[in-house]
Amino acid sequence: MSQTQAAGGTGAMQEFTYDDAIVRKFLLATLLWGVVGMLVGLLIAVEMVLPDLSMGIPFLSFGRLRPLHTNAVIFAFAGNAVFTAVYYSTQRLCKARMWSDTLSKLHFWGWQLIIVSAAITLPLGITQGKEYAELEWPIDLAIAVVWLGFFGTNFFMTLVKRRERHMYVALWFYIATIVTVTMLHVFNNLWIPVGLVHLIKTGQMPSPELVMKSYPIYAGVQDAFMQWWYGHNAVAFFLTTPFLGLMYYFLPKAADRPVYSYRLSIVHFWSLVFIYIWAGPHHLHYTALPAWASSLGMVFSVMLWMPSWGGMINGLLTLRGAWHKVAADPVLKFFVIGVTFYGMSTFEGPMLSVKTVNSLSHYTDWTIAHVHSGTLGWNGFMTFGMIYWLAPRLFQTQLFSKKLVALSCSAGTTSSAPGPRGPRPTTSPSSAPRPSPRPIPPAPTSTPSPASTPSSLAATPWTASSRPRGTAGGNASPSSSPCG
Repeated sequence: MSQTQAAGGTGAMQEFTYDDAIVRKFLLATLLWGVVGMLVGLLIAVEMVLPDLSMGIPFLSFGRLRPLHTNAVIFAFAGNAVFTAVYYSTQRLCKARMWSDTLSKLHFWGWQLIIVSAAITLPLGITQGKEYAELEWPIDLAIAVVWLGFFGTNFFMTLVKRRERHMYVALWFYIATIVTVTMLHVFNNLWIPVGLVHLIKTGQMPSPELVMKSYPIYAGVQDAFMQWWYGHNAVAFFLTTPFLGLMYYFLPKAADRPVYSYRLSIVHFWSLVFIYIWAGPHHLHYTALPAWASSLGMVFSVMLWMPSWGGMINGLLTLRGAWHKVAADPVLKFFVIGVTFYGMSTFEGPMLSVKTVNSLSHYTDWTIAHVHSGTLGWNGFMTFGMIYWLAPRLFQTQLFSKKLVALSCSAGTTSSAPGPRGPRPTTSPSSAPRPSPRPIPPAPTSTPSPASTPSSLAATPWTASSRPRGTAGGNASPSSSPCG
């Protein structure tokens, strides 16, 4: 797409073009990896009901496919959506083409190669075992090069060469994303590559398994603290700040209205990026982490409610005077539902971080439902709204069917909304029948060996009432982690 602008102070006209080819590539990749990631999610959801579906094949097991699902929907689907938004909006906000077409192409193909590498290694069990940071050290290095060397350099040089002096708030959210994700990725992936060290010391090539293996330089509670500083802020600065930049650009465009309060958007930005970075310790309530540290994380998490809702209100009030368009335009419905889910998730998240509530919700499906309402409701709907708005402009055509858009909106809203937690009791607690207590075997006079342990005691299954604190029970998934 070409653009013409008067050169400052000279009256001469400058003509330049935007690189929409890279935007189209990322948009198509978003659709492709969205289908892949959600199909894997569907498969492992069915495996929770039918565990034999994996047929005993290791790379089809829940434990192997679950990290593939999370990496696919976060870094492949949402990641490509972020790059689609950044490459489209940055060029128009800066009134300049991306600084280097070569870096744009290297970024695109490098990122897809990283995704394919993850799709190969994770089902094979090659993993660090860290939430959202499962990929091993060679892929970590590739991420650093592609993210900062290709994407970051191209973005910041475009800002330097921009023709528009003012930097709109969406650009600030993109800046926060690039800088903070770089910092998170580097510090959470300080490791010792075991195979490489073995090769240097002995001069012998280690086994294929050892070549990819690494161990973090942190240990114990320090490792857990660093991991959840990363894990929480991966949600903050990969799934929140870039999508807020997307919201501040595409929602006013789709509604043909200016943002409700630009001052509020600036307050929203600075308060969010300052508070969010400190909230990670709330993932480690009731662990070996010092209580003051997890309490501090809880305090900052509760404080997050205010800037988050400031952004939600700013987004919804941008539609003031345009609500009649929402009823007729299914694309705007996606944005409205997405922003609404953002508000609900950012209320529920601080609430779940409160220790009293967390003692009830931890290791239950509530946490998983919270994560999915945020990713499907917020990230998913903002992505679909952007795609439906962008596709006709990028491909110079009309939407195939607005009825199908409306149908996908209704189906997505229904599937993203939290459902019932299970059958409700039909009797009051006082009148409900109490289970008969298990007979307690007599205490042995001496410590029995495993061979002499009574078979009746060894085979006794855990019940919900006798399960040790901290293990999954009831409707909880045994694989539940503090972050879903």
